[in-house]
Order: sequence, then structure tokens, then C-alpha cells
Amino acid sequence: MKFLGILAFAVALLLSVMVHEFGHYITAKRFGMKVTEFFLGFGQRIWSFTKGETEFGIKAIPAGGYCRIEGMTPRDEMPAGEEKRAFFAASSLRKLIVLGAGSFAHFVIGFILIFAIFFGVGVNTLLSDVAQVTPGSAAADAGFHTGDRIIAVDGVAVKDWAIDSKKIAKSHGRAMTFTVSRGRSTISITASPQYNSVAKRYLLGIVTKVGMKREPFLTSVKFSSTATVSLIRESAKSLVALPTKVPQLIRQTFGHEKRDPNGLVGVVGAARVSGDALSSNKLSNTERIGTFMLLIASLNIFVGLFNLLPLLPLDGGHMAVAIADEIRAFYARRRRKPRPAGIDVNVLTPITIGVFAVLAVLTVILLIADIFNPVSLNF
Repeated sequence: MKFLGILAFAVALLLSVMVHEFGHYITAKRFGMKVTEFFLGFGQRIWSFTKGETEFGIKAIPAGGYCRIEGMTPRDEMPAGEEKRAFFAASSLRKLIVLGAGSFAHFVIGFILIFAIFFGVGVNTLLSDVAQVTPGSAAADAGFHTGDRIIAVDGVAVKDWAIDSKKIAKSHGRAMTFTVSRGRSTISITASPQYNSVAKRYLLGIVTKVGMKREPFLTSVKFSSTATVSLIRESAKSLVALPTKVPQLIRQTFGHEKRDPNGLVGVVGAARVSGDALSSNKLSNTERIGTFMLLIASLNIFVGLFNLLPLLPLDGGHMAVAIADEIRAFYARRRRKPRPAGIDVNVLTPITIGVFAVLAVLTVILLIADIFNPVSLNF
């Protein structure tokens, strides 16, 4: 089962890459840019087909993918008569849309997966089904039974017991009316919660079940939007803190310190965690699926945000160049001068190589850490 979880992670990752590149592809085509290749993987071509002017296919090394848009720099040659279709010839706004479409696709994937959890899989929540009635409590005296399901409190239908049950703590001991489903019957029970000096609040004397609950469509959209924004915020905090976590990662990798579950994790580590989640004996089948989907959603949102960092060769670096071009053009207009030539990213190759080298070293360290000192989330 763990192997299947790792395999599922690999498939999900490749699909995410494909959707990322499709974001670039569809926006580039929409703006009339020339797209000649759309491939999953790198290296030797395994299989491909051509549709229109674009070749689609799979390559031997499943380490990502790419969408080849012609004319990324002014040095790239375009076929005669198609010079205006070069990426470099497009307006800054169109460049930004095409470059940002990949990260936007990751955010969409994250939102859809989170929505699927709320709407389709369900989330662990406090249910209103009575699992235990405390002897001598207000609930026992009023006639509550194990197996009862509270469907309304003081005439108001129960929608979320984790929230609706708080009415009991705030009752100040007044008599409350509970509409209860018992077998095939619906009955009404009146009970006055009793103050508990240990808990320091009013209690009815029942313990309800914890289980999976699916939300209605509109509620799922609302909750998914809130959760997606929250994950984006937390991912941004993690990116800001990333440089400070590198020394810790080095100590954990080569100094045999225990890995921090909230620290940096590579692709291998994420795959291992996904396998652990799907093979866990502590989780139900639905909890396994929901946890796996949440991991993939979190990964997509983090990758989407990471890709927006203003560093070449990331999309965010190219976006920064496009913004810099527009700022230069703005000042040229103010001075009544012609628009300056766009920045040639080839000139920035040393910076690109430097960033790539740093990312490559970090990737190797993460790979070593994930293999020899893996993160454990105790699933």
C-alpha cells in the first residue's frame, strides 16, 4: 500500500506539471504566440504526436516538463513572416499572463483538491450522534440514550455540531429543548445543562462521535476558498523563512539530528509521507484519501508560490524582467524618449546559473536527508 501511495504521488506530481505547462500553453496560444513543443519529462523522446504546429509527447526522464514558446529572447530566430508571434515581441501584460499562468494553474489544482475534500471525501468533525451518556448527568436524567442523534437545539436545526454544541456551554443552566432522532422516531428532550467546576463550563453530559462529514456545494466553495488562502499565506511564510531553515537542514542531514516535520522536505520526502498516509493503520480509508489530497494540494500551492519568486530561471524571474521592461518604458515615456529595447535575459545568464546552482545543491541535500533521515509525521 505504501508503494501505491508513492506511485500515486508520482502520478499526481506529473499531472500537476502537465497542468502547469498547459497554463503556459493555452495562454500563449490565446495570444498568438508560436508554441512548437509540449513535453512531459526531459531527455530522449519516447513517444509524441503533432497537432497543428505543436508536438506533444513524453520523454525518458520524468523530472518535470516544458512548453516551448518560440522567441523567448531577441536572439532567437523566428521563421520568416512570424516575427510578431515571438514571446519577446508580446506586450509586457501578455508576457506576465503567460508566465504567471503556470503558477495560477497550481493554485487552481490546490483549490479543486481542497474543494473535493470538503464536498466529496468529507472532513473529520464533531458529529451530533451520541456515543456515550454520563451516568447522573443532565443528559441521563433527561432521557438521552446512546445512539441518539441531535438534529435541532431550541428549534434551530443542527448544521455543525462543533459550533452548535457551544450553545450548551453558554446556556447558564437554563432548560434547553433538543430534537432527537432515535431509530425511526423523532422525539423532543428538555434538559438543563449542569455547571462543571473542572471544565469550568456548563455540560449536558454526553460524548458525541467524531466522523467524516461532507459539506454542501456552496459551503464547500466557501471553506475551500478560505483554506486555499490560508495555505497560500502559510506557504509565503515558509518561503520567507526558507533561508533560515537551510542550516538546520544541513545539521539534520550530516549531523544526525532528528528531522523537523515543519522543516524543508524534498520530492522524495513528500513521496514517502504520501505513502505513509495512504498506508496508515491509524486512519480510515476516507481519512487516508483526504490526507493524501491535502498533501498534494499543499504541495501545488507551495510550488506555485515558489515559482513566482523573482529569480531566474523561475517564471517569477522572467516576470520580474517583464516588469522591469515596463518600468524602463514608463520612465522613457515621461522623458519623451522612445521605448528602450527589452532586456535580453541571455545577459543575465550568470545570475541564472548561480540561482540554478544554489537550487541544485539544496535539492541534493534534501535528497540525501529524505533518504537517510526521513521526516516522520506519525500517521
